[in-house]
Amino acid sequence: MARSKLQIWLLAARPKTLPAAAAPVLIGTAMAHTGGGVHWLSAAAAMIGALLIQIGTNFANDYLDFKKGSDTEERLGPLRITQAGLISPPAMKQATMLVFALAILVGIYLVWRGGWPIVIIGLSSILLGVLYTGGPYPLGYSGLGDPFVLIFFGPVAVGGTYYVQTLDINLAVIISGLAPGLFSVAILTVNNLRDIDSDRAAGKKTLAVRFGRPFALHEYNWSLLVACSVPLLLTFLFRTSPLSMLASLTVIPSIAAMRKVARVTGRDLNECLAGTGRLLLVYSVVFSLGWVL
Repeated sequence: MARSKLQIWLLAARPKTLPAAAAPVLIGTAMAHTGGGVHWLSAAAAMIGALLIQIGTNFANDYLDFKKGSDTEERLGPLRITQAGLISPPAMKQATMLVFALAILVGIYLVWRGGWPIVIIGLSSILLGVLYTGGPYPLGYSGLGDPFVLIFFGPVAVGGTYYVQTLDINLAVIISGLAPGLFSVAILTVNNLRDIDSDRAAGKKTLAVRFGRPFALHEYNWSLLVACSVPLLLTFLFRTSPLSMLASLTVIPSIAAMRKVARVTGRDLNECLAGTGRLLLVYSVVFSLGWVL
């Protein structure tokens, strides 16, 4: 079926991955609401910037995996636009540079608002987004993608969002960031489980390739379980809003997700990947509402 140019670029943006970028901004903004007040322009800029960096990273991965020969016709994951010949490599490279440039433009305001910490967060996020599949030692090819995702989609994203609005930071905010970071690790783990055979053939040494499917299943399960326990930990340590603990009920659908991931393989894991993204979105919405009420 023929696709329009807009549909092709939307596929390249991989919208199912965007909750991983939006969730920590939502949580950081909710915590800012009770920690000094929401600065709405900064919140909007943080959300736009986070989404642009995620889209730019997706474009970069599409282009760089094609250049490295990692994407083939046997790929089990969502369609890669460059490999499929729907967008030329030069066009994808230019689009990557354009999206990251737009993220930097948005970041200029955030830097004016928050100063040098935002410079470090923004530039390192863009750099690591490229280095995930680019450079001589790509993070995604060496098993370092998991800690990168945990840190930058977790405490860094939540803490940066909170800081740029309140110009302050605290331990509760950092700990709260562990939950979206761990959910994002779970999303990555499903991706690596699905591609374990093709990654091994391409020389990608993800943790799933290095330590095998049983390890990856444990990584997925524990990432979800620990993420769902974060609201309980926050309430115990800081006597925070008890309503935020309702987010821990996300463990119920998470257990169903764990069972499904353990049961299926190959392309069937694509639905598990999307489902884990939905778990992250549900968790972040429930936690954020509970925190501000």
